[in-house]
Amino acid sequence: MITKTLAELAAILGGEVVGDGSVSIRGVAGIREALPGDITFLANSRYEPYLLETSASAVICSREPRRATMVPLLQVDNPYLAFQRVVRVFRPDPYRPETGVHPSAVVSPEAEVGAEVSIGAQCVIERGAKIGARVVLMPGCYVGERASVGDDTFFFPHVILRDECQVGKRCIMHPGVVIGSDGFGFAFDSGRYHKVPQVGNVVIGDDVEVGANTTIDRATTDSTRIGDGTKIDNLVQIGHNVVVGSHSIIVAQVGISGSTELEDYVTLGGQAGLIGHIRIGTRAIVGGKSGVTKSVPPDGVVIGYPALPQAVFKRLNAFIQRLPQLFQRTKDLEQRIGALERSTPASREYPVREEVP
Repeated sequence: MITKTLAELAAILGGEVVGDGSVSIRGVAGIREALPGDITFLANSRYEPYLLETSASAVICSREPRRATMVPLLQVDNPYLAFQRVVRVFRPDPYRPETGVHPSAVVSPEAEVGAEVSIGAQCVIERGAKIGARVVLMPGCYVGERASVGDDTFFFPHVILRDECQVGKRCIMHPGVVIGSDGFGFAFDSGRYHKVPQVGNVVIGDDVEVGANTTIDRATTDSTRIGDGTKIDNLVQIGHNVVVGSHSIIVAQVGISGSTELEDYVTLGGQAGLIGHIRIGTRAIVGGKSGVTKSVPPDGVVIGYPALPQAVFKRLNAFIQRLPQLFQRTKDLEQRIGALERSTPASREYPVREEVP
């Protein structure tokens, strides 16, 4: 079991201890679930009350001044990031297999394989493929002809990288990812659909993570591109010729139609859908379940279907919430008008003033 003092963790994280730095830490846990011997973290003000209730032996938090607590604090600039680093101190990566090529793997003699790789059972690496140094391919992975995988990239089981597609360095591909399947392109003629050849590829940058069962289609021509540092969740569909900029976040079940472009630092909420041939500007945010039918400017925030600027959507939603009351008021007014009309004698006529010549 790995044990560190709080002072030792502070040295690793570049943080400052408030309280007893000699306390022993043996594990990590959430602030509500933590037990004595655990270190936890506080990165959201909503969890501030738990600081007085937690059973943890220490808490990672921001450098903001706090009232005295019974538990020692480890103050850092970014508590959430620091906690992730501490997790790796106590729980080193358990998934990395030993180096070598499993006897059941099929590696073409014309493939280029780097040093210290781990190629698992029943993997297939086709001719002309390039596998970088320290790459891990867990069982059942496929790397197609002339495809390439950068140094230190990790494929979980059953990842498919089709021919001529490229994955950069230090990437993580979770189980069932398919990179380079054909884009959805068909031409209608003479009463039937004809397949349009998809002869482009997919180019994924460095430090990209792609979630389980996500698919990224190859381009019709040229490349579908994913920029450096982008993180993609599970069950995402990215169409042909899409361009995703650097350091973007794409949450689960998003669908991006062909030839749409995302600039850098874009965030797409879960189950958002984007029509093709539009542009999402730098740092724009698309809310969950939104349907985006036109381009979004840089720093824009849109939500709803069709997606609208957040301020407009909130106003419309407020009106919608008032519809039952407005309906009732309209019904009451109609009844009052009807009662007034019934109380007026039908024979009554208003005199018409004649014009005096």
